[in-house]
Amino acid sequence: MTPVRNQKDVEKAASRAIEALYGPEIKDLRIRVLLPFPNEHKQEGWDANVTFLLKGKQYTVDLLINQDDGQITNARLIDTMTPL
Repeated sequence: MTPVRNQKDVEKAASRAIEALYGPEIKDLRIRVLLPFPNEHKQEGWDANVTFLLKGKQYTVDLLINQDDGQITNARLIDTMTPL
């Protein structure tokens, strides 16, 4: 796997992970919040808060992405809602 060093790399890794978890029919994948993990002084990965649409619902998922190899170490569903 390739290293994840910037927001563009995080978008690619997040897209692959969300597609693996929820299938290829996802739309409008966006990174809402991107933070270094565990902190900016000793960064080992990224904490990405991602939103996307699937079958008329908006999902918000939190992903922890390892910086060295792009592996997802944790994925957590935060919210599911019907968009207005």
